[in-house]
Amino acid sequence: MKQGLKRASVAFILVAALAGAAVLDPRIKAALDSISAQSLRGRLSFIASDALEGRGTPSHGLTIASEYIASEFRRAGLEPRGDTPGSFFQEAPIEFTEGSGERKITRRARVRNVIGILRGSDRVLRDECVMLSAHYDHLGRKGTGPGDRIYNGANDNGSGTVTVMEIADALSKLDPHPRRSILFIAFAAEEEGLLGSRYYARHPAWPLSKTIADLNLEQLGRTDASDGEQKRKATLTGFGFSTISNTLRKAGEETGIRVYDSEPSSTRFFVSSDNLALAEVGVPANTVAVAYMFPDYHKVGDEWRKIDYGNLAQVDRMLALAVVMLADDPRMPHWTKEPATQKYREAWKRLHPDELGKAGK
Repeated sequence: MKQGLKRASVAFILVAALAGAAVLDPRIKAALDSISAQSLRGRLSFIASDALEGRGTPSHGLTIASEYIASEFRRAGLEPRGDTPGSFFQEAPIEFTEGSGERKITRRARVRNVIGILRGSDRVLRDECVMLSAHYDHLGRKGTGPGDRIYNGANDNGSGTVTVMEIADALSKLDPHPRRSILFIAFAAEEEGLLGSRYYARHPAWPLSKTIADLNLEQLGRTDASDGEQKRKATLTGFGFSTISNTLRKAGEETGIRVYDSEPSSTRFFVSSDNLALAEVGVPANTVAVAYMFPDYHKVGDEWRKIDYGNLAQVDRMLALAVVMLADDPRMPHWTKEPATQKYREAWKRLHPDELGKAGK
C-alpha cells in the first residue's frame, strides 16, 4: 500500500485536536457539509410529488422514480451496476397478491432495483463493499373516494431514497475515495414484502462474501414521532445485533446526533425492512430510522412539506460519516452473539467458510 494512501485512510476517520477534542479531516468535513437541507428538499419534492402518484408497485410513477434515481447516480459519477453494461437497473420479476378473501388475486410484474458503485481507493479493500440502501416504492393511490387519494410516501420512504442519492453525491467528491467500494442501491417493491431486496439477495450485483455490511435507511425525515419529538436523534433496528451500531454511535458523537437503542422497537422492527433480506444471507445489516411511527404513517398525509429538512441533513451527515468509517476500517463489522442473531451468524459462516474462527463465530 502506498504511504500517501495509508495516511489518507487514517485521516478519513478522526484527527485529534491539540485541545483534546476530535475534529474531522477537512476533506471529509467538506464532503459532509455539501449535504444540504435545500438539496434534500428539492429531491424529495419530486420523488414524493403527486406526479409520481405514490410510486405503487408496479406503476408508471415507480418507473419515473427509478429513472430519476439513475440520473442522479450518473450525475454523481457512480459506476452502473445493473444487468447490462452501462445500466443502473437490475430488473426483478416479482409475484405478489392483492385483495383478500374471494377478491384475492396474484399479480406478476417486473420492477427495477437501481444500483451504482463508488469504487474504493485501496487496491485490496476495494474488492469489498459497504451497501447503503433504501426502498423507493410506496403504496400508490386509493382506488376510489373524494379528496386526496395519493399516498405520496415522503417520509416512508422518500426520505431514505433521497438520502442515498445525497450521500452518493457527497462521497463522490472525496479524493481519494474511501478504501472499500460503496454500493448505493434503491430497492423496489419493499411494501409488497421486501421483494426487490430479496431478489437482490438471490442475484447480488456484488459478491455477498465481499459485502461487509448493509446500512439500510427508513423514515428519516419526520421528527414528530408518535412517541415524542426526535430531533438530533437516530436509532436502528436490531441495535445490539451487530457491531454496526458502534460505528453509528461514534459517527453520531462527531456530528451531534444521538444514536440510541430504542428497545423493544429496535428488535420488533428488525424484520420489517430490506435489511432483513441481507441479514438472512449473512450480511450484517441494520435499518436506521428517526421515527418508526409518525402521525401520517401509510396515510395520504405523508407529504414532502411535513419533512424536517434541517434535521434530515444533520442525520445524513452522520450517516455519510458512518459509511466512510465502515469503508475505511480494515476490520469487518460482525454479528454479535445475541440469541436473536444465531441464524444470521450461521448464514455468515456459510458466506465465509474459511473464517469460522474469526468474528461472528
